[in-house]
Amino acid sequence: MKVHFIGAGPGAADLITVRGRDLLARCPVCLYAGSIVPKAMLDWCPQSARLVDTAPMSLDEIEAEYVAARDAGQDVARLHSGDLSVWSAVAEQIRLLERLGIDYTLTPGVPAFAAAAAALGQELTKPGLAQSLVLTRVSGRASPMPAGETLAGFGATGSTLAIHLAIHAIETVVADLTPLYGADCPVAVVAWASWDSERIVRGTLGTIAGLLASDPIERTAIIFVGPTLDADGFRNSALYDSEYQRRFRGKA
Repeated sequence: MKVHFIGAGPGAADLITVRGRDLLARCPVCLYAGSIVPKAMLDWCPQSARLVDTAPMSLDEIEAEYVAARDAGQDVARLHSGDLSVWSAVAEQIRLLERLGIDYTLTPGVPAFAAAAAALGQELTKPGLAQSLVLTRVSGRASPMPAGETLAGFGATGSTLAIHLAIHAIETVVADLTPLYGADCPVAVVAWASWDSERIVRGTLGTIAGLLASDPIERTAIIFVGPTLDADGFRNSALYDSEYQRRFRGKA
């Protein structure tokens, strides 16, 4: 018996990986994060599967489901939103399974920031402007930020920022980043990326708080900040330059 942690992707049911879909199709038990995983994704599960929405459950209650499945010799598909590598609460479940002696696997999912960038039609790194992308968040009730991880610290690098779980703190984001990027720096907020309810708000650090105040977004959004978001005058990369020697081109 194994627990298969599966990244469900950002929302659209067809953005799950083939491996994740196949695991869903063969597991007799599926625990899924019902507050954010689309119900259509459960159509991949066997008709007879036990489906358990973990949104209202505590870790102890989830543990009881794992133990019951182990005792019945049944594999579990554990469906999480987005990708498992960040802000997924998988680490504490892995620690639990290891204590219980239950095997597990991890199948990555399409991360929300990638779906949001696709919605914007953007590459988030552009030559000469930014070659780094910082995935970060702000402090919340569930998880405070470590002292050394601040928006100001990350913003000082000039990187493109993808700020998760922070739409409620947009004024703080603006206050912390405007001295570093300038009021004219482009900002894009993508809510519910890849869902039917997807919404995009574009502005600058000087205007974005006002735009959201008049038509609020309450959750499930990513705030992108950085000069790459509306840049057109960047130089081409060397990757496809005719004078750039690559081993695949066979030039002397």
